[in-house]
Amino acid sequence: MTDQKPSVLFVCVHNAGRSQMAAGWLRHLAGDRIEVRSAGSMPAEQINPVAVAAMHEVGIDITAEQPKILTTDAVQDSDVVVTMGCGDACPFFPGTRYEDWKLDDPAGQGIDAVRLIRDEIKARVEALITELLGSPEPGRPEGGNR
Repeated sequence: MTDQKPSVLFVCVHNAGRSQMAAGWLRHLAGDRIEVRSAGSMPAEQINPVAVAAMHEVGIDITAEQPKILTTDAVQDSDVVVTMGCGDACPFFPGTRYEDWKLDDPAGQGIDAVRLIRDEIKARVEALITELLGSPEPGRPEGGNR
């Protein structure tokens, strides 16, 4: 990586659940060390209220977020593009890293199921932060419990 902070784009069809939770986790855990985006190919009217509730339980407020349309510019401007196991096809740009996280869709599921998805997303986001920055938390040395 260069001195410029890395950017990550989370993509799912409706940009209402998985991608919003992932963006919330990344903002919470990485602070301003990583630029965070999320989008969908067919954005919903609003974020899934059960996803909002599940994130609120862990102290992360995503209520102000709105589903956004996926654009070619958003993909091109991102270092890492993460699709959320929903079959979304993104434009391909050389030099951009692509990952597909196979995750259950929280749409129509109860809070217990969404909590499991939320927690799996957190683990994946922590691993991504470590790959990009070397430390999952601001001010914490790599691998350190200091």
